[in-house]
Order: sequence, then C-alpha cells, then structure tokens
Amino acid sequence: MYVLFGIIGAIVGAFVGQGVAGGVAGFAIGVLWARTSRLRNDLDEALRRLGDKPAPAPIRERLDEQPVTPVAWPDNPAPAPRPIVPPPMPVAEPVAAYEPPPAPAPSIPAGPSIGDRIATAIKRWFTEGNVPVKVGMLVLFAGVAAFLKYATDAGLLHIPLPVRLIIVALLAIAGVAFGWIQRDKRRAFALSLQGGSIGVLVMTVFVAYRLYALIDSLPAFVLLVIFVGGLGVLAVLQDALALAVLGLVAGFAAPIIASSGQGSHVVLFTYYAVLNLGILGIAWKKAWRVLNVLGFVATFGVGTAWGVLRYSPGLFASTEPFLVLHFLLYLAVPWLHVLRSPDQRKAILDGCLMFGNPIACLILQAALLDWQPMPLAISAIVAAALYVGIAFAVRHRDDMRLLRDTWAVLAVAFATVAVPLALSASATAAVFALEGAGLIWLGFRQSRPLPRWTGVLLQVVAAAAWSMAVMFDNQHDAWPLINGHFLGAVLIVAGAAVGAWQFDHHGRSQGMSSLARVGLALWALAWWGIGVGREIDIHAAGAAAIAAWIALIGVTAWPVAEAGRRARKLDLGATLAFIVPALFLLGIVVLQVADSRNTQPLAGYPLLAVVATGVAGWFAMRAIVPHPVAVLSANVLWWARWLALAAVATDVAFGAGVPSVGAAWITALFVAPTLLLTASILWWPRPLVSPVPAPAKTLRLALGTLLLAGTVVIGIALLGTAASSRPLPFVPVLNPIDLLLLAVVVLVFRALSDTAVPADIRVARPVVFAVCVFAVATSATLRSVHHLGGVPWGPDLMASSLAQLSLTVVWSAIGVLAWVVGSRRGLRMLWLAGACIMALVLAKLLLVDRGHLGNLFGIGSFMAYGLLCTLVGYLAPAPPRQPSESPHAS
Repeated sequence: MYVLFGIIGAIVGAFVGQGVAGGVAGFAIGVLWARTSRLRNDLDEALRRLGDKPAPAPIRERLDEQPVTPVAWPDNPAPAPRPIVPPPMPVAEPVAAYEPPPAPAPSIPAGPSIGDRIATAIKRWFTEGNVPVKVGMLVLFAGVAAFLKYATDAGLLHIPLPVRLIIVALLAIAGVAFGWIQRDKRRAFALSLQGGSIGVLVMTVFVAYRLYALIDSLPAFVLLVIFVGGLGVLAVLQDALALAVLGLVAGFAAPIIASSGQGSHVVLFTYYAVLNLGILGIAWKKAWRVLNVLGFVATFGVGTAWGVLRYSPGLFASTEPFLVLHFLLYLAVPWLHVLRSPDQRKAILDGCLMFGNPIACLILQAALLDWQPMPLAISAIVAAALYVGIAFAVRHRDDMRLLRDTWAVLAVAFATVAVPLALSASATAAVFALEGAGLIWLGFRQSRPLPRWTGVLLQVVAAAAWSMAVMFDNQHDAWPLINGHFLGAVLIVAGAAVGAWQFDHHGRSQGMSSLARVGLALWALAWWGIGVGREIDIHAAGAAAIAAWIALIGVTAWPVAEAGRRARKLDLGATLAFIVPALFLLGIVVLQVADSRNTQPLAGYPLLAVVATGVAGWFAMRAIVPHPVAVLSANVLWWARWLALAAVATDVAFGAGVPSVGAAWITALFVAPTLLLTASILWWPRPLVSPVPAPAKTLRLALGTLLLAGTVVIGIALLGTAASSRPLPFVPVLNPIDLLLLAVVVLVFRALSDTAVPADIRVARPVVFAVCVFAVATSATLRSVHHLGGVPWGPDLMASSLAQLSLTVVWSAIGVLAWVVGSRRGLRMLWLAGACIMALVLAKLLLVDRGHLGNLFGIGSFMAYGLLCTLVGYLAPAPPRQPSESPHAS
C-alpha cells in the first residue's frame, strides 16, 4: 500500500515539480501519507475496541505525583530533599461471606411442533435403517407395476400372460422366503424385502382377476385374504411396524395402479374390506397407531374419490354395506389400540379415528342418501344408539373410562345432530361444531395441543358450512326457531361455548390459549346473533321485529353476564363483562331504528320486550359487579337506553302532531325523563345505582356527569325553541319551555354545588349562575315577543324593534338589580357584573338600537336604559368596598 501511494505521489510530483526532484518528493510524501492513514485507522480501531472503558491517567499526571529532587548547581546549593511520605493505606473493611447467586430455574423446553415432527420423521426414514432397500423396494414395486401394464398393452411380451404372472408370483414368494431367512441377520433388509414381495403378490392376484379374468372372484378373494393375513402374521411375529406399513401401502396402491376405470366397485370395496380386516387383526395384537390411521385415510380417501367420480343413487344398495362395515371396523380399532397399549392408564386415545370416523361416515352417508334429511337423521340416531350401547357395555371398566366418555359424547352429538338433520340439510355445520368441541375436550384430557387447535379450526369450518347451506337454500323455513338452519346455528354456538369453557378451565392464562378463549366466546355470541337475527328477519316484521330485536339484545345480556361471573380466567371474565354494556348500546341503536320506522316501543309486543329487557338487564348488571369499569359503562348505558326509550316513545306518540296540544308539551315530555334522572342522581341517587351497590360513588359521579351533560344540551336546545303552550295561553315564565329552562338552571347550580365537584370548579358557581340566568332571560324575552307581539320566530326576529326594545329593558333590569343588590349587600363581584351588563346594553344602544330611533321602540330602548341608569345612580352610585377596606383600617 505504501508503494502504491508513493507511486501516485511521484506521478503527481513529477507533473507539479516538472522533473525528477518533484517525483522523488512526491514519492516521499505519498509514503508518509499512507503511513499516516494507516496509523489513524489503527488508532480508530483501538478506540472502538476500548468502547466506554476509562482511559489511563496521562503520563504527566503520573510524573507530577512523584517527589522531585532538584539538581544542585554551583551557584545554587541544593536544598535538603523532602522526605518521601507514603500515602496512608486504606483500612480494609470486613468482607462478607461470598454467596453464589441463585441458579436460574430450569426452563422446560417446548415440545416440537407438527412441522418439526414431520421433518424429523422424514429425516429418520431417509437416515435410519436400510435406506437403499426401502427406497429400492418402493421404486421397484412401482416400476414392475408400470412395466407389466405397459408391456401388456403394447404387446411387447410374447410370453403367455399366465406364465408371466406365475413367474412374477414365484419371484415374489422367493423374496418373502429369503426375507424370512434373513430376519435375524439383516432385519431392516429382510423386513423391507418381505413387505415389498407381499405387495407384488397382492398386485399380481388383483391384475390376474381384475384386468385379465384369469381367475374367478372366489379364488382371488381367498388369495387376497391369505396374503393380507400372511402380511399381518409376519408383521406381528417379527414385531415389524415397517413391514406392516410397506405391505399396506402396496396393498392399497395395487388397485389404483392396475385400474382400467371399468371395474366393479363391489370388487374394489371387498378388496379394501379384506385389507381393513387385516388391520383389525393386527390391532388385536399390536397397538400400531400409524397402521390404523394409514388404513383409515386410504380407505375413506379412495372411497370419497370413487363417490365423486362414479356414484349414482342406483348404486346405494351395493355401496351402503361397505360404508357400514368400514364404520364398524374403525369403531373397533381405537378400542383395540387402547386395549393393547402397554400402560392403559397412560394410553393415548386416537382422536383421528374416534372423531374422524363418524365425521367421514356421516358425510359419505349424506352423499349416498343424496342429502335427504330424514334418512340421514335416522342414520344419526342409529349411530347414537350404537355409541350409547358400547359406552354402556364398558361402564364398569376403569381402564376404558376415557373411551367410555368419548363414546358418550359422540352419542350425544349424533342424537343432537339428528334434530336439525330431520328438518334441514345443514348437518355438516352441526357435526363440525360438535366434533370440534369434542376434540378440544379430548385435547385437554390428554394434554395434546393438536386436537385442541383442530377443534378450534372445526368451529370456523362449521360456520362456513352453515353459511353455504343457508346461501344455497332459497326457501324460507316454515316454522320459526324450529328448523334446521336455526338449530344448526345453535349447535355452532354450543360448540364454540364449550370450547371457550374448556380453554377457560384448562388453558393457560396468556398466549394463544387466552386468544382462543376470548375468540371462541365472541364467536359464540356472534353466531347467536346471526342465527336469531336471521329468524327475526324471515318471520317477523314491523313492531314484532322491533320487539324481537329488543328482547334478543336485552335478554342475551343476562346469561353472558352470568358466564362472565363464573369465568376463571380474568381476560374471559372481563370480555364477557364488557359485552353487557355493548349490548345495551346496541339496544339504543335498535330504538333509533324503531324511531325511524315510527314504531311505538311502549305498546304491544315491544312493551313486553322492554319489560323483559329491564328485568334481564337488572340481573346482568348485578352479575358483572366484579368488573368496575364494565359495570360503570353498563350502568351509564342502562339509563341512557331508558332515556332513549322515553324519547322514542314520545316522538312516535306525537310525531304526526296533535292539533289540540302545543309543541311545548311534547318537548316537556321528551326532556322530562332526563331532567328527572338528573334530579334523582343529585338528591336521591340510590335507586339509580342500586343494581350495583358496590361502586355507588363512582357510578353516581359517572352517571351524574352524563346526565348533567344531557341537561346542559337540553338547556341549550330549549334556548332556541319557541314551542306553543296550546291549549293554555302563553304566559311569560309560566309556560313549559321557560319552566324547563329554570329547572335546567337549578340542576346545573345544584350539580356545581355538590361535594363531589372539585373546589376549584365550585368557586365559579356565581359566574356560571349569572351566565345561565342571563341566557334564560334573553330566551324568555324573545319568546314573549314572538308569542305576544306576533313577531315571526327566526333570524328576522332580532331585526324587530320590539325585540330590541324588550332586550334592552330586560337586560337593563337585570343589570340594575345586580347593581343595587351588590351595593346594598356588599357583593363587589355582583355589582361589577351588573355594571358589565349595563355597559353591554349601552354598547347595544349605540350599535344596534341607534338604527331604530325612528320608531317608538328604539326611542323606548334609550329612555328605559336612561331611567334605569338614573335609578342605579341614586341607589348604588359606587361599588362596595373590599373586605379589607374598613373605616378603621390604617
């Protein structure tokens, strides 16, 4: 690097210096520059490594700390050296006994996920045992099958077909024999060879019978039974799960590989029945779950594919027996799996077969019956009876307790499903919801996460199935609430509620369990609203629909609140508790809808719904007392809903207008409930907070704030109202609107005087009271001008001379009154307020009333103000003194 910089410097120096001397100087400068850059980089790297460590003391400070002996010169004799006094040694403090820090608690490693398990299984298959033989036998099996089929179709093999098949069969038998001989020396090789060879034998028999009709059905069936039985015997004798799996794969793959698409389904399902009987025989001796699941998946997978492609209603009689047979086979396999487990108390129940078998069979049965509800309901009842029978048969076996409970749950599920099946075709949704709840229960019983989350997923699948059933069914149900769609929705709600209950009692308090717990609870509530809401939309209209919605929202709050009180986990209890105020808020929305449809909520069916809602809401608020924030919002919305109810009832009752009654009375009825509740919360709050007496003070403050805000809004709205008091004549102050405004002023003043209000706000009471009185007096004056003077109410009212004169007189009277009372009673602030009002009136005279001097009203305004000011000058010419300005002061 130095040479490179030197060369660059030499070139630059040669150009600049124009000679050899410049090049030499440039070379030297380049080398020095490179060296300096390298040192700078090394220094930066050292500082970076030091980080925040304190730098060592400078050398100069170290030298200053050492004693210095001056040098003696000839003309300056050396002074006596100072004695070196060592610094005092610090006194060592006693050192406490060393205590090692506590060892951290050992963390429990999380179990492997499903993906990790699959990856581990694949890795073990390719890394353990005799991998070449396993792979080779599978590939050889597929190659032989393909070659035989191709060669036969192309006519390439000139050897007679029976001879060819016999040769293949003899080679396969030789393979089985050789594998049996090598079972002890080379176990992995021998097992793989035996399994593949038996698979070839099974395929050979199937080809000889199915494709070329070289043998009849009975000999083919006997040979298949022998081969499958031999496969099971070999696997059991050698305790070889891999052998059983390889042979089973070959057996199930044989008809698929050799199929021409024109065969009989009876032969196919008979063949699969033989294979599954072999699985059942093996399960009698060995608890090999992989073998059971493989047989189940292969059988029902192929059966479903054949049903989609080939089935027609005319084949029901020849297909139904096989479905029943396989249902019974895989009903017995889980029982044998538990029975043959080494420790039956710790045996893991095969949830895939226990719940997958009835689900798959019920769906296939529905397809075979062309989704006819009643025959499918009968099938569900028969299955329920069967489950009840086997659960009853093992009721005294303690080692079968888990199986007995599971069978009992399935019996209840099938019996429940039979009801909607008899009325509609939405069976899939009900089955998925109930089976999902069963899987969640089973997952917690066995401490296995996979069944739990599968059950949660089934709740979503159930909702999708129900939605599709409703979407494709355009016909409305004949009976409300007693139909398949509604009962299907109820079963979805039941499944989600049971799942939430299981997560609440057995799940963790945080993480995904908490999310599932809350999500399932909200899911159940949502589908309850969807199911009942659909029934309301179909079977109710007008006032009956409004009544049904009011009852649904109000009555639902009670059981939800009770569930929240009994929830063990805080998040679920709080979630259910906060649902109660949300339902009350929905009740207000429904009332607004009733108002828009001109439906009276206090008559007929809506009145009954309101009464039921009131009772249920009362108990709902009492149930959520442990959740203060929820009960606070619920109480506030509870009374807000009653206010909305009163407002809607009044608006509907007088919406069209009553000719003999003025709008002032309707307005009074409209706002009276709010004012009465405000008065009650201020003077007698106990009835308003009695459903939840525990946080009474907090409730009174929150509800009082809401009601006071509503009262202020009512007061502001009434200031601009000129409603008639017909049939009574209009009398200033003594009319409904003015009396309501005075009530608002009294309530506001009383609220500001309450002990719950901070002292800083209570100080402003006089100012707020003065502003309220001034606003009410102004509104009453304009209202009197409108009713008594005949001036139209609207923006042109302020342009009237009569209105301006009246305002001048009233404002002046108020100012004079405040002026005089403040002077006589020594209230300086009141006197100043009166002075401000009089100044405002003067400004009004100069800016507004001056334009009306051409008429009597304008003149009267000026004269009235002058007389009143004169009167004030006579009665209270000066402001009252401050409390410190006494005659004896100083």
